[in-house]
Formats: sequence, C-alpha cells, structure tokens
Amino acid sequence: MSSLFFTALLLFALPGEIHSQITQKCPVYQFEYTKMLPATPVKDQAVTGTCWSFATTSFFESELIRTGKGVHDLSEMHTVRYNYINRVKDNYIKKGKGNLQEGSLSNMMFNVVEQHGMMPEDVYSGINYQSKTHNHKLLNQYINALAQVPINNKEVTPEFNMILEAVLDTYLGKVPEKFTYNGKEYTAKGFYKELGINIKDYVFLTSFTHHQYYKKFQLEIPDNWNGGLYYNLPLDEFMEVIDNSIEKGYTVCWDGDMSERSYSDKMGIAIMPAAGELSGENGTKLSFDKIYKEITIDAASRQKGFETFVTTDDHLMHLIGKAKDKNGTTYYVVKNSWKPEINRFGGYNHLSQEYVKAKTISVVVHKNAIPAHILDKLN
Repeated sequence: MSSLFFTALLLFALPGEIHSQITQKCPVYQFEYTKMLPATPVKDQAVTGTCWSFATTSFFESELIRTGKGVHDLSEMHTVRYNYINRVKDNYIKKGKGNLQEGSLSNMMFNVVEQHGMMPEDVYSGINYQSKTHNHKLLNQYINALAQVPINNKEVTPEFNMILEAVLDTYLGKVPEKFTYNGKEYTAKGFYKELGINIKDYVFLTSFTHHQYYKKFQLEIPDNWNGGLYYNLPLDEFMEVIDNSIEKGYTVCWDGDMSERSYSDKMGIAIMPAAGELSGENGTKLSFDKIYKEITIDAASRQKGFETFVTTDDHLMHLIGKAKDKNGTTYYVVKNSWKPEINRFGGYNHLSQEYVKAKTISVVVHKNAIPAHILDKLN
C-alpha cells in the first residue's frame, strides 16, 4: 500500500480529527461523523461525463478493502473504453436513436467487467494525449461523427470497427493483452478473477410509485440506455437498505440529482430547504450561512419531483458514511470525483437525509447489506 492510500484509510478511522478540521473551516455546518467506511482517495474525472465509472470503481475498491483483498487503484478508463464501443453498437441497433452521450449507470460497468475484466490505474490510465487530466471533449466529437457512418450505410464493416478502435487507442491508449502487477503477470480477465469480485452479489435498487414494489423494471432515464433492471422498493425500505448497508460496513454506489440550488459542491452540502427558508437567497446556489429547516419527503413528493422533471439523473457518487450536524440532522457522506480541491471537505459532500429521500435515483448494494425481511420480498 502506498502512503497515499494509508492516509485515506487513516482519515476515515479518525472521525473526531476530521470534525476538528471541518469545524475550523465551516463554522455554521459542523459535522459529527457517526460512521465512516474505508475508501480510496478522491480522484478527478475532469472534462468527462464518466462519473458512473469513477463512482462504481471507487465502490469496488472499497469492496476489495472490506473483503481483505487490499487497497487497489483500479482503472476507470479501461471500463469507459469498452462502454464507448458498446454504446456505438447500441446506437446502430437502434438505427441511430441510441444515447451517444458520455453518461451511463453502474450497471454498464458491471456488464463491462464481466466481459472484459479490470486493470490497475498504473497499467491503463486512459490518458494518451497532451493533458495531465482526463478530457474527452474531442474524443466524443469523433465518436459521435463515426457512429453515423454505419447508420448512413446500413452496415457495420470490419473497417469501421478498426477505425473506432484506432480512435480509442489514440486518445485512451492501447489495451495491453498482459501486464505485470505486484510481481505477477495478468490478463484483464485474470486480474478481475484474482480480485474475487462476484457481480452476482450486488443488487440494483430504486424507489418509485409508478411501478410495482419488489419487482424489477427498467429505469426510465436517458443514462439507462442498455435497459438495466432495478428492484423497486417502498421509500422507507429503500432508506432502510442504505442505512443498514453503512451500519453493517458496506458502502453504497449512489446515483441522483445535483441540479438543485440547495446542492453545492463548493460547500460540500445538499439539503431540501423549506420554502420559508429561501427568503433573501438570490444566488444560483444557497449561501449556507445558516442551518436551514427542511421539508419532510414522502413517496408522493418524491414521485412528483421525478414526474415533473424537477428530479433528474445527473451524477453518480460513492456513499461511504453518515454524519450529523449540530441540530442532530442526519447526513450521508459521499465521495465525489471532482478532485479534492473542489471544496473544504477534500472532495466529499454531505447529503441530508431528506435530500437523499427526494433526489436519489438508484443505488447499488451488496446483497448481504439488505435486511433479510426485505431481501425475502425480492426473492
């Protein structure tokens, strides 16, 4: 383990120390960390729409720590590369009506690693161009332009696949057939097998009233372009799963909305303020210069937000703990992928319990993190 990873692990072993540091920097919103689970350092997705890969990769890294496999820095871009190829194929099958944007969900990563395996970050960084950070602006322009060629010709030729691979090689780098890691030679599939991750151990969950509870359905959001299925739970049981996961030592991969005025990456806080609390708040984001009273979210208000397009599928993060403010309000601590310098909390955000109720689109958890009385209903 590198000293950097040790630092991350020690950080979450000392919630009191974190509290002391944050108190000095944030006199209004002070947090007592009631439960924090090990996580690897915050990364930077930079100029890419690949939060889904960063969040899910971080989730897997914490799972490896939990299962005693050690601390690993896994490659996000190894998964992203194959996801680009998959969505170009999907776009062709859908006769040009697919989703060629960068956004995806965790289920896409599960599909890729099962088929193509995993690689360490130092083997495949995915940066093969003149930049110190990820930037897929031009790459996406090339992919979108190329994707139209087989549509126009009503045929996918071998040459097209070669050209697409060449573009990905140019920007992300060629994928090595074999590599050496910790003194041992692996293929990507062999490395994945060695890590011992069993994707069948994980469950995809959501909570909406327009589908039957305890059954799977396809989330109706653009990023679910491959038709991933999610179990539908009542809101109280959905929240119970999240709480039980953290309490039992399992982190959560979180997908949700970050478009609200009351969500601030700069401040590292997200809440659901009551209407009367917004007097004098004229900026695009709340000032967070006071502790705001919040509204209470139930299944009906959550559903209304989704059906009126107020709640949108924006961003994936890695939920690793819980905290309380000085009024006793519960917050969920999430690891973001917009570099540590984004805010005073080193790149972590604090989502209030009501915010999570209202704005979570879906989560991924280990099956053993689901209370038995809920899991029985899914089986």
